[in-house]
Amino acid sequence: MSTLLIVIIVLAVIFDFINGFHDAANSIATIVSTKVLTPFQAVIWAAFFNFVAYFIFRDHEVANTVAKTVNSGSYDLVVVLSGVIASIIWNLLTWWYGIPSSSSHTLIGGFAGAAIAHSGFSSINWSLNGGISLTIIFILLAPIIGMVISMFITIVTIQRNFWLKMAIIVATLGSCLGFIHFKKPFEFWGLLGLGLIFIISYSINHFRGETATRTTNMYKRLQLVSSAAFSLGHGGSDAQKVIGIIGAAMVAQNMIPDISHIPSWVPFMCYTSIALGTMSGGWRIVKTMGTRITKVTPLEGVMAETAGAITLFTAANLGAPVSTTHTIAGSIIGVGATKRLSAVRWGVTLNLVWAWVLTIPVSALIAAGLYWFFHLFSA
Repeated sequence: MSTLLIVIIVLAVIFDFINGFHDAANSIATIVSTKVLTPFQAVIWAAFFNFVAYFIFRDHEVANTVAKTVNSGSYDLVVVLSGVIASIIWNLLTWWYGIPSSSSHTLIGGFAGAAIAHSGFSSINWSLNGGISLTIIFILLAPIIGMVISMFITIVTIQRNFWLKMAIIVATLGSCLGFIHFKKPFEFWGLLGLGLIFIISYSINHFRGETATRTTNMYKRLQLVSSAAFSLGHGGSDAQKVIGIIGAAMVAQNMIPDISHIPSWVPFMCYTSIALGTMSGGWRIVKTMGTRITKVTPLEGVMAETAGAITLFTAANLGAPVSTTHTIAGSIIGVGATKRLSAVRWGVTLNLVWAWVLTIPVSALIAAGLYWFFHLFSA
């Protein structure tokens, strides 16, 4: 193993740690803002399920998509190094200013930008089957999917007719389980389990006699489940991006033929790193995600996190490297818009969109500049 490859692996793990505290807000913002858990309890809760994702997400389809952002043979270790450093710079800048940008997209943008500086635009894999086009499409789709799902489940949940509400939930759950092609068994059983938890909780609350206090307490307990599911999806989605970058570096070094042969210590290290990063928190961004987009109650926190988790697991099923930031922001907007459109602070949302749009091109430009600097320095 060359010295440069070791440096890349170390920096990639550092980026993974930064990703954890940068994106901690995605997992804990709603559960902290609704005061279901204290900030300390919330980061421990989220970090635990970030790591548990290691035992569930075993196929690394998202990692494979990230590794294939650039065509094989069109990059070297300096390209990967430039991309990782650019990603760290952008992540730290956006964290410092409390901007919830996408760690996933900065990593992909950095890798692509350095590759373009190295081999031109022909180096980029534009294929929908595991290429950067899939990532670009989900930049738009992820927040929209999260928003639509959160609006739907919120509307169903606030339905006053209990039997109509149960009928809609059972019909929707049955349709999803019957018609969706699940590539992994845990996704089928996870969706079934999540659905049953909601059905049982709503039923117990109804037959005990619904009161404002009992209903609020029910949603507080359910938020533990929904935040755990979202943290599981967060760990499984974001750790894989770093696995993909390390895998790409190993391919460039001819250590492995492709991502499927990546050593087992790499995924373990990446999931551990993102969990430790989440434990360190990301308080600057928590305020934006938890309070500034819209005021969130326990009910709305459950709806947003559940919608976000479903979106992340759906994207992982497709091998799409989506942004957890985009996903949870879209879900929070969805629950806010369900109350009334004015409940969403659209000015804040517009600023978030600008950060999302700029992340890939800015990261690409930083990485390209670093690539040229390294070559100038080495010359």
